[in-house]
Amino acid sequence: MAKKYDDTVLDGSLLVADNATTMHATSAEPANHAGIAAVSLADIAMTAGNGNGDYTIANGDTSGRKLTVLAQSGVVIDNTGTATHVVGTDGTTLLWCTTCTSQALTAAGTVDFPAFDVMEINDPT
Repeated sequence: MAKKYDDTVLDGSLLVADNATTMHATSAEPANHAGIAAVSLADIAMTAGNGNGDYTIANGDTSGRKLTVLAQSGVVIDNTGTATHVVGTDGTTLLWCTTCTSQALTAAGTVDFPAFDVMEINDPT
């Protein structure tokens, strides 16, 4: 028996993840929202919500749906360290965390975040 979900069902989870209003480059994976401050190297305010400029929800690469964070340029670096993760938070909850290519960051410089997929939910099989 085949299984099928309407895109709006899959988008429900993605719509929670795109509530992140701040994106951080961090030197480690924080355990929770409170742990972000200890490892944050750079951060930028994000506009939450699909279609508002910082996120898009679209068809997945192979099936289903995906959430993409659009590129952010010239983000001021607050602390020196090596960025290994990118984190999204809504101010009270760590909504998502992903690894990134390690990059040495120096305080007072800037860093660019390329566009990347935060998550992808495949169609059921």
